[in-house]
Amino acid sequence: MKITPGKKKGMTAVSDERGVIAAAAMDQRGSLKSAIAKEKGVDKKDVPAEMLEEFKTIVTKVLTPHASAILLDPEYGLGAAKARSKNAGLLLAYENSGYDNTRPGRLPDLLDIWSALRLKEVGADCVKILLYYTPFDPPEVNNIKHAWVERIGGECIAADIPFFLEFVGYVENGDEKGIEYAKQKPEIVAKSMEEFSKPQYAVDVLKVEVPVNMAFVAGSKACKGESAYTRDQAKEYFRKAAQSAKKPFIYLSAGVNNDVFLETLELAADSGVEFSGVLCGRATWKEGIPVYAKQGGKALEAWLNDEGVKNINNVNARLKAAKPWFSFYGAASAAALGD
Repeated sequence: MKITPGKKKGMTAVSDERGVIAAAAMDQRGSLKSAIAKEKGVDKKDVPAEMLEEFKTIVTKVLTPHASAILLDPEYGLGAAKARSKNAGLLLAYENSGYDNTRPGRLPDLLDIWSALRLKEVGADCVKILLYYTPFDPPEVNNIKHAWVERIGGECIAADIPFFLEFVGYVENGDEKGIEYAKQKPEIVAKSMEEFSKPQYAVDVLKVEVPVNMAFVAGSKACKGESAYTRDQAKEYFRKAAQSAKKPFIYLSAGVNNDVFLETLELAADSGVEFSGVLCGRATWKEGIPVYAKQGGKALEAWLNDEGVKNINNVNARLKAAKPWFSFYGAASAAALGD
């Protein structure tokens, strides 16, 4: 694999001195608005844009001194981007929040007034896309998604900016938190990683779910009842998924709490997979939502300076096993990749 100067610059900007991506995520929009509304006891439409902007700015200001980068959205996050620590790179989301629920397949859409070039022009070091994906959808659904990702890959090549693709598995009209989906998840994750490693997509980093649901790993702290896999089977699923990747990959926290995500990263390390870091959002800051909704910005800032910083440092401590992104290029350093 080769890398262009612009892509190398962007990748270096969002990784730490080891070449590991230790990034925070704060690009939630619809789900954040709903969560704030629920905690305030108001309708979602009564949560103004200014509240989302304030929440994102406070999270960014407090957590980025402990992160290699922050993922934000251009709708509510551009002010927050200016509040980030100098050490932290910037990823910007390019997709609309949510998906088309008028037809099957959770089809995605892009933000109307943005492009990869425009995101770069407002300071993005990397472009990130979220795609709901399962290899078991009908071919006519996945054909649309494959073409969509190819277009974005082409845009990022033209703008010479790294392309982070996040894919989240699902089952149409099913329960992604249940045991039946947990049994399917290893294959969904591995086949998705294999698909989007293909060169036509021009993806630079795969942002992936872990291939197991920790709530169904026997003996894990998250497992409260029946299990879908033993710890050894879970480790093997980590390895199989990692073998499917031909690009650097990082793990997302997928909405779990900090303790569960820490246990997940420990299992990844035990399995010996060569992941290149994390993009961790809610596992770090989601417990601050009720604090903000009920007590305001200063209370959120105080909570983040205590619990939020502990949470992100706990995650950072589990990244000792992570491998630098440039090792996927067979290089010992980013500088060794040349210009």
